[in-house]
Amino acid sequence: MESDKKRILVVDDNLELAEMIGQLLGRHGFRVSIAPDGRTAVEKVLSESPELVLLDLNLPDIAGGEVLKKIKETDKNTAVIILTAYGGEQVVVDLMKAGAEDFISKPFDNELLINSVKEVFKIRELKMEDKMYGRLSSFEKFFPFLAHEIRNPLHAISGALAIIQRRSNLQDEVLAKSVRIIQEEVQHLSGFVQECLDFIRPPVRSRFIQVDVNEVISVVINIISHIFEDLSKKIKIREELQPKLPQVLVNYEEIKQAFLNIVKNSFEAMGDKGELVIKTRFKAEPLPGWVEIIYTDNGPGIKKENLRFLFHPFFTTKLRGTGLGLAICRRIIAERHNGKIHVESEEGKGTIVTVKLPRTQASEVTGEYSR
Repeated sequence: MESDKKRILVVDDNLELAEMIGQLLGRHGFRVSIAPDGRTAVEKVLSESPELVLLDLNLPDIAGGEVLKKIKETDKNTAVIILTAYGGEQVVVDLMKAGAEDFISKPFDNELLINSVKEVFKIRELKMEDKMYGRLSSFEKFFPFLAHEIRNPLHAISGALAIIQRRSNLQDEVLAKSVRIIQEEVQHLSGFVQECLDFIRPPVRSRFIQVDVNEVISVVINIISHIFEDLSKKIKIREELQPKLPQVLVNYEEIKQAFLNIVKNSFEAMGDKGELVIKTRFKAEPLPGWVEIIYTDNGPGIKKENLRFLFHPFFTTKLRGTGLGLAICRRIIAERHNGKIHVESEEGKGTIVTVKLPRTQASEVTGEYSR
């Protein structure tokens, strides 16, 4: 239905460009209106209540920064993406501080515009469902800007690399190796960007469902066997899963991500060989009862002086690590699910990660999760 479509207002005095953007967004299922100047934009924000505004900075009547201010004064939940063909980094930083969610430099790629719009809508919806974002530190609020600054060059690098691959003789061993290195670095940075966004993304209460932890572990083991296809033949995973565990009320995708991060850490630590034991059990006390998941590996362990920093964002002892994996685990398990996560380790003697999730009572299943 037309009324169910997300509403976007495009503000640009270049009507030909504005209409082109409108058609592009329309093809992707959005309902679009256009304003040729700042005054009309403010009026349409009042009358139409768009959920997102694509705002050109260079307008004929009111400066784009002033229009941004008026939009946020009218409805602070209206998301704004700045479109700009001029202005330096400081201008962009000032606009992000003033409330803009993202910015796109003109001329822009259609795919980049659509991806940015979808990402901003995703973050907007999550903010609307949970006010956790307001409790983030200034450092964490900088993550979306950081992610944007990395993501844009990555799109350009990927596109340029695709052209190089099509027009080059990849039989040249040195050239082929160079291309592989660039691809790996792009993937690494893309992963880092996603982890930054995952770290600050608030929980979505409506996505909490009852799950069997043993089933989640089975899925994670299947995923890890594909990620580490060669290592999975050398590293043994032994499951000691208690049958008929009480279900827990969780965001399935988030808990799966947390478990996956823990198992990946064990695989990367053990290297070419080792054993990972995954055990589940239920403890009725203390109330409401807890489902425990214990991950035990026989890897090299962790130095004593590093243990207290394990859950700090960006702390890592890996050459290729981002330092966000365990920080995300703690945020998911402890902050979003009222659970607990604890790491025991000794250098040369392996590592034990214990996760505890509170049992769900049948009467508590309401589609929401109150903390």
